[in-house]
Amino acid sequence: MTVFIGVAVLIVLLLMEMPIAFAMMIAATVGLYLVGGESFVASYLADVYHSVSASYVFLTIPMYVLLAQFMAQSGMARDIIKASDMWLGRLRGGLGVACVMASAFMAAIIGSSTASSATMSAAAFPSMREVGYDRRVSVGIIAISGTLAIMIPPSIVLIIYGILTELSVGKLLIAGLLPGVLTAVGYIVTILWIAWRHPEKMPAQPQFDVRAATRALVPVWPVLLLMLLVVGGLYGGAATPTEIGAVGAAAALVITLIMRRMDRARFVTAIEDTLGTTVMIVTIVIGAMMFGYFLTLTQATQSLFDAIQSAGMAPWMVIAVLVLIYLVLGMFMDQIAILVLTVPVTHALITQLGFDGIWYGIVITKTVEIGLVTPPLGLNVFVTSGVTRVPLAECFRGVAPFLLVEIVVLGLLLAFPEISLLLPNLMSH
Repeated sequence: MTVFIGVAVLIVLLLMEMPIAFAMMIAATVGLYLVGGESFVASYLADVYHSVSASYVFLTIPMYVLLAQFMAQSGMARDIIKASDMWLGRLRGGLGVACVMASAFMAAIIGSSTASSATMSAAAFPSMREVGYDRRVSVGIIAISGTLAIMIPPSIVLIIYGILTELSVGKLLIAGLLPGVLTAVGYIVTILWIAWRHPEKMPAQPQFDVRAATRALVPVWPVLLLMLLVVGGLYGGAATPTEIGAVGAAAALVITLIMRRMDRARFVTAIEDTLGTTVMIVTIVIGAMMFGYFLTLTQATQSLFDAIQSAGMAPWMVIAVLVLIYLVLGMFMDQIAILVLTVPVTHALITQLGFDGIWYGIVITKTVEIGLVTPPLGLNVFVTSGVTRVPLAECFRGVAPFLLVEIVVLGLLLAFPEISLLLPNLMSH
């Protein structure tokens, strides 16, 4: 009965549009009070706040956010899209492919899908329209390409999943690399198919200047170097994810200073945005940990597992149901909110069923990635529409052809867990 009261309080607070972090804290406090009384609540609150604030793993979040802010403030996304355009623009659909590749490079540094979408909208959309690309196709490519940042390391979503489940953040981050690359390849194939079927929507640029294309690579090499530093450091195990994030942020600052793209105003903006984002994420995770502990005390997860066993559901049927639930939730909720609300229950459930927690993290990350571009919420589509000033309905129609790719990749990740586990297993050896 206690668990139903706690969940009911949470639902009511969310319906009242209270921020999810505070809604979970209040609901957990009510539930914990019913379980053990006032002294129990006070004791646990002190423990959870101390454990979170003193956690070394939590330093991963501000480091990667700061790294992303330095790169965003420097305007390097424009350099990447320009260089990609120089080399690929002469192909039909080449500028669209360049946008995907530039987004993949930015994903390996930024770690935030909405930030990537906003950056690429400002950098790529004017170029696409200038050479005659269809407006709907342009915004569709930009919005879908931004989702790569949620999978390709360093992904903030995967870091939060690792914190919530106490799994290796380093292995989770590197596990997202192959699925992210596979997704990017799927986007490129779709772009080339659209260009073949509708050549008038993506005209080729007839001129190709080798010297100009070579010069365009000069400002891009620091970004490639930074990407290799982050991804190579994670995969090689040279340092912890937190240390790699700190080194990456310091390197990004040095690079932007050397390139004279960082002044006092931009530096202050980067710090302010990092503090705001970090405080928001940490507050949400604290609320999630409190609510997760409440569910553990009430044995809600074990009760759910027992109910599934008594119902005779096969383990893969449970996974299928969970995937459908996550796809639906992704249409209405923010990806971080989905994780913190569900992972404490679903992760415990699937590990008891014998599934790998890292593989499951990649699967649900892919489902919330799909939610970023599906109506009615579709946060990436909203961001792209806001920056480009293209009507929202037109943006959603532009994304539609790429949703089939997302479903196919999700199916491959479900059918072949080796795609997600290959690199983490190699790290173990």
